[in-house]
Amino acid sequence: MPEQFELFHATASSLDTPPPNRHLVLHGRIVSYTLRRDRRRLTLHIDERGLRVGAPRVFPLADIEAFIRIHADWVVRKLDEFSKRTAPRHLALHDGAELPVLGDAVRVCVTAGGNRGYWKEGELWLAARPAADLAALARRALQRRALEVFQPRTAAAAAQLGVAEPPLALSSARTRWGSCSTHSGIRLNWRLIHLPLPLVDYVIAHEVAHLVEMNHSPRFWAQVARLCPDWRSAREQLKRQGAALPLI
Repeated sequence: MPEQFELFHATASSLDTPPPNRHLVLHGRIVSYTLRRDRRRLTLHIDERGLRVGAPRVFPLADIEAFIRIHADWVVRKLDEFSKRTAPRHLALHDGAELPVLGDAVRVCVTAGGNRGYWKEGELWLAARPAADLAALARRALQRRALEVFQPRTAAAAAQLGVAEPPLALSSARTRWGSCSTHSGIRLNWRLIHLPLPLVDYVIAHEVAHLVEMNHSPRFWAQVARLCPDWRSAREQLKRQGAALPLI
């Protein structure tokens, strides 16, 4: 089996419309949750939309809800934390909305068209039909821009460490910024396109360094430091800024 390392060990979460809600009682309160039966293991994830549970298809519902109850303290605490936030992270796309792109605010312009997104004079244009999913158009445009930005920077980092340029693909994980496999190459979260370039470069440095050291030993961090001398500060900034990125 090929070796693989991930920058954050967390389960990817689909961007598709979630299934209908279920509910159960935790600490005397009714808690709604959505259940996806397409996961390899039991997982819990909480954001502004509430509790989402992932499970294998073969798991009985009773076992799934028992798993939730075991983690009831964490679930209730996290739900309360998100309910107190004043600025929702889920961003509604409309004409005049602003998105962070490489750390700068970029205006979204919506016009009539054939369902495509494109960049014009520093703005993101969404040429949309009346019933178009503006968020989907924006995601595709942002993902194209992400590849355009990430590819040459990954190649340059690999060259600096004297390794072959790895295959590069994008991921849509909620809390995993990157992963590296000796078999399939590097995957970078497309949502890094929202962050300033120094933080993008830190994630790239982390993953490219795994091409030299498939571990998190001092030798690995020495490789990261060759590419990103200020990696400690970048890692802390990534934790803070990454947690506040909009969800589209």
